[in-house]
Amino acid sequence: MTAGGRFDRLRLDGVSRRFGGSDALAGLDLTIERGEFITLLGPSGCGKSTALNCLAGLLPLSRGSIWRDETRLDTLPPEQRGFGMVFQNYALFPHMSVRKNIAFGLRMRKVARAAVRRRTDEAIRLVHLEAHADKLPGQLSGGQQQRVAIARAVVVEPSLVLMDEPLSNLDAKLRLEMRTEIRRLHQSLGLTTVYVTHDQEEALSMSDRLVVLRAGRVEQIGTPEQVHTRPANRHIADFMGFRNLLPVRVAGQAGDGVVVDGAGLRLTGSPVGEMRPGDPAVAAIRPEDVRIADQPGGGVEVTVEVVEYQGRELSAEVRTGDGALLHLRTARRLAPKDRIEVVLDPARLLVFPADPGEGGGEP
Repeated sequence: MTAGGRFDRLRLDGVSRRFGGSDALAGLDLTIERGEFITLLGPSGCGKSTALNCLAGLLPLSRGSIWRDETRLDTLPPEQRGFGMVFQNYALFPHMSVRKNIAFGLRMRKVARAAVRRRTDEAIRLVHLEAHADKLPGQLSGGQQQRVAIARAVVVEPSLVLMDEPLSNLDAKLRLEMRTEIRRLHQSLGLTTVYVTHDQEEALSMSDRLVVLRAGRVEQIGTPEQVHTRPANRHIADFMGFRNLLPVRVAGQAGDGVVVDGAGLRLTGSPVGEMRPGDPAVAAIRPEDVRIADQPGGGVEVTVEVVEYQGRELSAEVRTGDGALLHLRTARRLAPKDRIEVVLDPARLLVFPADPGEGGGEP
């Protein structure tokens, strides 16, 4: 089985959707190359599902256009776009067997009976449901139902597969298994996939590129590594796991780095954006990049307030003498009220300009 309706690229030009007087999606520009796995990532209400539904044809555009090579798609109804779709709630027909659910799209396209059976059997094998082909959806687990939904989407050999938070209803173990399964199918079938999720780990592990949205607008487009290690602004940093966000003020330069002061701390990090001495800023660093000092006098003294056991590591919330709250991860055993010293890795600390109206730390 191979993905049908081949194209070189899919292009979204200024795609926008308004509800009432507000933009749910504003000016989305994106080019998707054949074979890419693109993830639309962001918190609830950021516009990612709106973008997917505009692409699918389930929502008309307020502005903009969608092109598959030189063919304009946004003027076509959903059934003529040649896309497969996997919904969050599976949307299976409860009275039809697994086999009939998967075959439904082929029958609607009036594919010859022998081809329907061959392609359906192949799709069932791809998602490892041979032993369940004659069962009804209600007799399957959530993970098995999701496999049926995926098989139904790919059996029609779509030019593009759209997935709207397909793993959100599964437990943690199944989510991990299905992440691998979806990526395997994407690669083995040569699919082009647009995937929607609010789960950062899911997005990082599966995608070729991420499109990070906030309040209906694109904040950053990049590879998982680019978005993870170099978020474009403090809001993306916060969303991508930089739990430590400290209000500071720029004190000066240090080679290619920037020196900042705030909450009794003097820190050095890498600037993301233009800043001058005296400007308010936000210093951001991940908990795993805050480490306990090797010897006394080697770091900032803090008091441990909360400790959470997380398997091989502990997650701890600590506070400096000036009241700054920090989160760290460590293999060292800690307890509330312990006094330790911590070091913030300058190679991992990013400094962002503060938002307009947002003050920085005291100089």
